[in-house]
Amino acid sequence: MRIFGADNKEMIAISAIEREGRELVLRGKIFGTMPMTARLRPEEVRQALKLLNWRTTLFLLSLPWRRAR
Repeated sequence: MRIFGADNKEMIAISAIEREGRELVLRGKIFGTMPMTARLRPEEVRQALKLLNWRTTLFLLSLPWRRAR
């Protein structure tokens, strides 16, 4: 999975999403060179879910079936 910035350049390339205990671990590279390991704790995920409204949640659920440009 890749995440792009406002200038449409790749910022983060995530190569693995794994579970370690009670945390979700994202492994990848930032700007194509710097290795990164990010950990999401349960309380952080709950805070992220609070940021979503109904319209964004529906869009997020439909996103895997949308065509890329």
